[in-house]
Amino acid sequence: MKTMQWGILGCGGIANMFAKGLRALPEGHLLAGASHTPGRAAEFAKKHGMERSYTQYDELLADPEIDAIYVATTHNFHYENVKRCLERGKHVLCEKPFTINALQAQELVDLAKQNNCFLMEALWTRFLPAIVKLQELLAEGVIGEVRAVRADFCAAGNFDKNHRMRNKALAGGALLDLGVYPISFADIVFDAIPERIQSSAFIGDTEVDDRSFYLLDYPGGRYAQLCSSFTHRAPNDAWVHGTEGFIRVPQFWMTQGLEIHRTGSELEWISKPFGEGEGFKFEIAHAMKCIQAGKLESDIHPLSKTLSIMRIMDELREQWGLVYSNEK
Repeated sequence: MKTMQWGILGCGGIANMFAKGLRALPEGHLLAGASHTPGRAAEFAKKHGMERSYTQYDELLADPEIDAIYVATTHNFHYENVKRCLERGKHVLCEKPFTINALQAQELVDLAKQNNCFLMEALWTRFLPAIVKLQELLAEGVIGEVRAVRADFCAAGNFDKNHRMRNKALAGGALLDLGVYPISFADIVFDAIPERIQSSAFIGDTEVDDRSFYLLDYPGGRYAQLCSSFTHRAPNDAWVHGTEGFIRVPQFWMTQGLEIHRTGSELEWISKPFGEGEGFKFEIAHAMKCIQAGKLESDIHPLSKTLSIMRIMDELREQWGLVYSNEK
């Protein structure tokens, strides 16, 4: 089978994680990258052994040898970047959050279908071996009927006002950058659309949510208590509570194992390790398998899931009155 040639739009921090993940997969190859920041693409190419670097995105998109694009730009540019890729007939894996709202996401979903291109949001947590095992265990009923989920993702840091996390012009805020993970985790567990969404948020001096809290009610009396923040710290673990026990997922967004507490049984640890820097390889391998099979979307993380989670985040921001400039 032909080695898949990848290109990257944006050569910042997250692009390095993609490059490391792809390096662990012999069926894929990182051919080129592009960055508008002078010298960054060339530096990235040297670091990762990439043959080509471009200073303009259109130059990369015009490269006929590139099969698929990983979009690694900031949130506010995802919509226009993915749109340009799809218009050029390139398959796309776009870093989370997919776009800044569901309207933009729906337009890209429609465009991908029109142009016969594969499209997927890059939410690597869904593809980790430990998360796959978690889903299997829940389906087997190892902790009985699942009643609740608790998950926090807090990454406190001394971010200045221009940092992407705090910059409203870059669609900053805890929700889009961090909150997408606990919301997606709740979706992984419940596989349902919440019936009611309650929330609160602290809007900081840069007019984005510095920290925000979400209570999602699901059918059957189930609920998820979630939080994201860049102003305080937390264990960043997730908990799944059932009628016959509970499961703790340490560092759930990048987990390599599960802690199972069953009523009347000793604690059980299930280890699902992967190599350093290889966390992204699972989602990349899945995307390539789908593309090689001629699929237009993933069956593990279908576009309907992306749209559903974007709608939840739209509802949350509407409750807070948080609107980004390019939404007006």
